[in-house]
Amino acid sequence: MGTGLALPLDQVLVGDCIDLMRGLPPASVHAVFADPPYNLQLKNGLRRPDHSLVDGVDDAWDSFPDLAAYDAFTRAWLGEARRVLRKDGTVWVMGSYHNVFRLGAALQDLGFWVLNDIVWRKSNPMPNFRGRRFTNAHETLIWAARGPESRYRFNYAAMKALNEDLQMRSDWLLPLCTGPERLRDSKGAKLHPTQKPEALLHRVLLACTGPGDVVLDPFLGTGTTAAVAKRLGRRFIGIEREEAYADAAAGRIAAVEPLPEAAAAITPAKREQPRIPFGTLVERGLVPPGSVLVDRARRWSAQVAADGSVRCGRAQGSIHRVGALVQDAPSCNGWTFWHVEARDGRLRALDEFRAEIAGGAG
Repeated sequence: MGTGLALPLDQVLVGDCIDLMRGLPPASVHAVFADPPYNLQLKNGLRRPDHSLVDGVDDAWDSFPDLAAYDAFTRAWLGEARRVLRKDGTVWVMGSYHNVFRLGAALQDLGFWVLNDIVWRKSNPMPNFRGRRFTNAHETLIWAARGPESRYRFNYAAMKALNEDLQMRSDWLLPLCTGPERLRDSKGAKLHPTQKPEALLHRVLLACTGPGDVVLDPFLGTGTTAAVAKRLGRRFIGIEREEAYADAAAGRIAAVEPLPEAAAAITPAKREQPRIPFGTLVERGLVPPGSVLVDRARRWSAQVAADGSVRCGRAQGSIHRVGALVQDAPSCNGWTFWHVEARDGRLRALDEFRAEIAGGAG
């Protein structure tokens, strides 16, 4: 990176996030996840004038004197986050109705390119006890690239696999952090008022990073981002200004066991897989010359030639061309259209054989 500055990998840094980020090299991290102060704007800490709590938050760690101060703070830390983010990196910034609109404006003003807004719909939200407003049952995550020219990473296939082979949507139904995952103090009280569930960070990091990538969290809290990053085989840099939270995070992270390399691997997108011609299957004897291919309904059959072409009646050519000709269609994906009958009578799509070669680094 040419700066002479070393990355403090896999560490929890205690102090002001802006000051500490200034000590990091430019373009050095793959992803930033930030859950910044809400800026609840209350006269009495985080309580209403009647002393009732706001959305269950019971600490005064995120109040600012006015909106101008909050905006200045937001632009300062986001500016440093953009400086340390690689050109192909992305940032996740989350907030509630108290602050997410100001966060979004700051992101755009600083040159970030918004990719999605994700709605985290809480399956077990805190109720609205006073009955004066709707129950606040969601928070918003803004996912943004460093700029409009960024060739950012999105693990589409991994997200689809996580969602039972359906495209992952932008509304995520996940519970609040509860049970043994919730860190508590010696008296049994919640250690941090807004600890996020590991399931949320699992999805975030799986979406935009790969094993070995560096993830920065400038508001680490009790260490959810770092704990999930370590488990998934990512490197992390955590920043937390409160020593009590930083100590709790360090202990939590130390207890995490990284997944085995094979378990941490992600499903590659089709465009990332090596191109394998059908002729490779023929050469390797997986679908030898003379094999008969059929469609799933067994309406057509084609014979495989030694050069990887196939013939069905007068139609001859590639698996794609012949598949299109027999159906009188403009195009055809021969990998999924043609099948080979196994000894047990089961039909195996050609794509299964191709996957075997790709999986064996063939």
